[in-house]
Amino acid sequence: MASVVFRVSPIDGETTFSLVGRVAARYGLDDTALLTHWQWRGHRLRHESGALRADAEVLLDAAGRRVLAGLCGVDEDVLGQALPAWGLDDEKLTARAGGGGPRAVWRVGGAVVGPVAFGCRSCAARRTGAAVRVVRYAQRWARVCVQHERWLLDADADQALEHLDLRGLPEVAAAQRRWMRVARCAVRAGVEPGKVFAVAYAVVCRWWDLALEWPDERVWPTRLHALAGGDAGGDFWRWRAVARDAAVFPEVVEVSRALLDPVMAELAWQDSGAGRPRALPADGAFCRRLGERVGRQWPGPLAAVDFGGPLITWMGAVIRRRRGVAMPPGHRDELWWVRRELQPTSMAAQLRALAKESRLPGSGTVWRSAVAPERRALIGNLLDDAQEQLIQLRGAQRGSSAEAAERLLKGLGYSIGRLEEAVRETVGAALEAGVRVEDVAGWAGLSQDALAEVLGAGGGAGR
Repeated sequence: MASVVFRVSPIDGETTFSLVGRVAARYGLDDTALLTHWQWRGHRLRHESGALRADAEVLLDAAGRRVLAGLCGVDEDVLGQALPAWGLDDEKLTARAGGGGPRAVWRVGGAVVGPVAFGCRSCAARRTGAAVRVVRYAQRWARVCVQHERWLLDADADQALEHLDLRGLPEVAAAQRRWMRVARCAVRAGVEPGKVFAVAYAVVCRWWDLALEWPDERVWPTRLHALAGGDAGGDFWRWRAVARDAAVFPEVVEVSRALLDPVMAELAWQDSGAGRPRALPADGAFCRRLGERVGRQWPGPLAAVDFGGPLITWMGAVIRRRRGVAMPPGHRDELWWVRRELQPTSMAAQLRALAKESRLPGSGTVWRSAVAPERRALIGNLLDDAQEQLIQLRGAQRGSSAEAAERLLKGLGYSIGRLEEAVRETVGAALEAGVRVEDVAGWAGLSQDALAEVLGAGGGAGR
């Protein structure tokens, strides 16, 4: 390309490779035609299916950056202000290999800068005159295109959709506007807004997972079907993965606001007994009020007994701070920190898991349709009984050694028995739904012979 014919301006937050693709499209070329301008380190990134990754990023050396600036007719300083990955270094760019010339290396955008999402094609068309694909770095609190009523999806997943239609769900766009006020509140409190969002996002995504067993939940199913174009239908599990972030976004913003509210922190402190410590109650004022703030009167007790979840973890950090409890060296007690195991699974990871499960026998049937309601209720009751007994044991370590040991061992024995019954019922239900014996045995951590013994001890499957 001897001279610049068209000027192609960058879009704020765009990936460098997205700009390369738009330059190629402006000249009526495939993006591979422009890739010959650089000496590449590594191969173009693909998904396991072989599809090219939309979130691929390129890092360029100084000579490579001059080449791209020349191709799009834009000053390097302008590109540096708009493109987050512009100017980032990589050891492969400085390693001696082959001849000289401009160099480039492939990278995954999320590993270079942060979350990568598709841009709005309609916005791109208004600005550039062409409705081409744009890929941008964008946090989850900035995924709504308010003008065109779209939720912009993650670009790291192996799926074709770039956005979800938000027409009919004005509360999602309104939540993005509210988030700006929440972010300012976080800054005034001396907290990084992104950390507050991360905690609230973990809390609400946990609720999203639990809500399949919440018969009173009506808001999220309605949003899910709306985001799926009217009915998630037989593709329910894929839509649950694709639409989750958009469906829960209003609640994430409200929970963020609640966690920053000193009044809510005081409720958590009072629920803990304040100066007279006690176990957090299932009917505590904090969780009850939090449920009301997200528009539900009933989930407070359900959230309050989700021990080990991100909400109880946050409440524990608040209570320890109020009590002035010193943490052991090296132990993280950061109020706005989410442990890795509590961080929500990404859309890409969910879709990969679904693809893997789809190759397993029995994966085409939904648990609720394959397992009788009576059996599902029995499994739920067994788990509830075991959990209730374990909760009671939290305060059983009092009295003489013999008395405390007796209470603990009898209580644990009862809980273990109920859990063993739940294992037998779940194994039997899975086998009846068509799941392979070897898979069920592996998930239960048993050999096939031991699995048969478990079923035999319970009188066989399918009572």
